[in-house]
Amino acid sequence: MINWRDVPARIRTRASTNIRHSVGLTQNPPPRCVDPDAAYFPVDGVARLVHADLSSMLVGGIGSLFLQMLHPYAMAGVAQHSHYQHDPLGRLLQTANFIGATTFGTREAAYASIERVRAVHVRVRGVADDGVSYDANDPHLLAWVHAAEASMFLRGYQRFGKHRVSADDANAYVAEMAKLAHDLGAEDPPTDRAELDATLLRFRPELRLSDEGVEARDFLRDGFVDGFVTRGAYHLLVLSALELLEPWAREMLGIKKSSALKRTTVRGATHLLCFLVRLFVPPPER
Repeated sequence: MINWRDVPARIRTRASTNIRHSVGLTQNPPPRCVDPDAAYFPVDGVARLVHADLSSMLVGGIGSLFLQMLHPYAMAGVAQHSHYQHDPLGRLLQTANFIGATTFGTREAAYASIERVRAVHVRVRGVADDGVSYDANDPHLLAWVHAAEASMFLRGYQRFGKHRVSADDANAYVAEMAKLAHDLGAEDPPTDRAELDATLLRFRPELRLSDEGVEARDFLRDGFVDGFVTRGAYHLLVLSALELLEPWAREMLGIKKSSALKRTTVRGATHLLCFLVRLFVPPPER
């Protein structure tokens, strides 16, 4: 006999599982450390607020991938040492696990995750299309990847997150993320929003869209998910992610500027999508 009182909870649970699995989150999230003396990040910090919101993190995460691929050496490392086209959801899971362990875990769990990443990076080295050698543990290259991620995660939450983020919150987020960048070995990580923006601009002379970048751009833009509804949602996230980028970055990517009407429509639809995702995968309160 069906207990109708349990039906809404079962629907929410199934929907939550389906949403998480559709973006590669096939494992349960790690336990949250709530002890301020043991946690890697502040338990009441802005990083936990931003990274707990799955919907806006999806937008920001896609945006960070588009931005990162503009550095030819970062893109060469991905193209030559990963199988992102054959297992894109697996790569997303690895990223999600790293973010979860460092954002919500203990210092021990965070440092273990950081060391695993650095150990993987030891093997990610080679020669880019211009004949220049690259190394994934290069502090300068790590600084670019960090700045791209921090910028897009923050912008994604500012535009589509549940709560308003003040200027002080934005600065606090960048400062919290600087600790992670430093422990990963990044060069001179920014500690406030102004420094973060300046870091991105400082890298502009090094950026270009390589042939490997074109392939990655098209793969990411065209999508790799199945199902009519899922593909529609993914396409909406991609459009909103591209709108997070500065005009110069979209121009480098070869992305044409959308009309004002399309931008307004996409932003409104993405707000609705984020609301629905948050309904079934609610972020914990700060």
